[in-house]
Amino acid sequence: MTDAGPLKFPVLKMASRPAYFDHLLKFLRRKGRSREDAEDLIQEAMLRLHVYGQDAPVANVEAFLRHAVHNLSIDQHRRDRLDMRIEVPIEDHNAHSPLIAPESTPEDTLEAQQRLNHIGALLDTVGRRTREIYFAHRAGYSYAEIAGHMDISQVTIKRHIARALLAIMEHSDTEENGIANRATE
Repeated sequence: MTDAGPLKFPVLKMASRPAYFDHLLKFLRRKGRSREDAEDLIQEAMLRLHVYGQDAPVANVEAFLRHAVHNLSIDQHRRDRLDMRIEVPIEDHNAHSPLIAPESTPEDTLEAQQRLNHIGALLDTVGRRTREIYFAHRAGYSYAEIAGHMDISQVTIKRHIARALLAIMEHSDTEENGIANRATE
């Protein structure tokens, strides 16, 4: 057996890139793709062109490739986005941000309802319309929506809300002072 030396493979020359390769590369780079990803997408588009070209002639090769590259880029983006969605066990999620507030008890709910009833009774002393406007605003309605429903101006709405807030603040001040005075007795 003679030593013929290292095995030699025939050198295949790479086909030159089409003239529009650089245009496609720039197009994908503007879409935020890395150079390697862009080249991979162009290669995939060229493969699709080759397969499609076997069945039917392609009238505008550059337009076909540009359209294919664009669609492949969108598909790749969607696949990447799906990879970002990972399943997290509910226990892990609940540890970071509890789904049910642990400190919420029936007593807390009852106390909040009593405070709301107390504010409602307090606002009844100011006026029924002021109470309705205040609670409508707290429910999320805008000044314009409340004014349109009650057929009054937005300035009047602002005055009613200011009157309600003033009554609530005055009542809280007297309660605090009363509690403080009782504590010192």
